[in-house]
Amino acid sequence: MFDFLKKTYKLVAPIDGKVVELSKVPDPVFAEKMAGDGVAIETTGDTIVSPADGKLSMIFKTNHAFGITLKNGIELLVHIGIDTVALDGKGFERIAKEGQEVKSGDPIIKINRKEILDSGYSLITPVLITNVDDVKDISANIGVEVKAGCDEILSFKIK
Repeated sequence: MFDFLKKTYKLVAPIDGKVVELSKVPDPVFAEKMAGDGVAIETTGDTIVSPADGKLSMIFKTNHAFGITLKNGIELLVHIGIDTVALDGKGFERIAKEGQEVKSGDPIIKINRKEILDSGYSLITPVLITNVDDVKDISANIGVEVKAGCDEILSFKIK
């Protein structure tokens, strides 16, 4: 009844590029929203930043993905590229530390675009809310060119 009183939360782009629907990701785990809901970025940049304020809850040892827990309890997953775990860290440089508090726009991972693309991997980057049952009214800025740490990619409310 008082839904209009609920706060809207926003996520900014973790990397430069174009916002696309998850259905465009060439991996069914992401395209069919099995790992969570959100958007993907067709990347043009090389530094991945935090899309919101929170705690860096995990960084995969291969540095191809990381999770952030926001102060409101929402959990995010940023997955850099598709099947890039197979690179075993090649082309990925960790900047931040697991367990660190981060602000929106803080650098987390730096990538070597050429090395990853030359190895035959896509750099489309899903940005997911993994505990999607806790959110509602997800609204995405599909089709928009975004700058890392600056431009909004999606907004949501907590149930």
